[in-house]
Amino acid sequence: MDITSQRTDGALIVSAEGRVDGANARKFQKAVENVIGDGDSAVVLDMESLSYISSAGLRSILLIAKGLQKRNSKFAVCSLQGPIREVFRIVGFDKIVSIYDSQGDAVKALGG
Repeated sequence: MDITSQRTDGALIVSAEGRVDGANARKFQKAVENVIGDGDSAVVLDMESLSYISSAGLRSILLIAKGLQKRNSKFAVCSLQGPIREVFRIVGFDKIVSIYDSQGDAVKALGG
């Protein structure tokens, strides 16, 4: 699992690559939280290169979202691959977290 980040159009884009599972979910969560700065009011988690996510990974995303909500920061995920999008739908994450087809759509929606 690799995490990269960049700021564009007023939003922090965090990209995840590889797998997020029980073995590295906590490391994933900490890595994402560590790149979020105090001034980041719009955060997009780009999952285009994520090949797998377990329930532990979903929990990490929920905790990241809740932490950002406490700071009044906006949060969205984007570019979910088919199987991962289906997991998000089945567990109801699409009702909890804003999901967009592309990074550009997410940044635009968050007002970045």
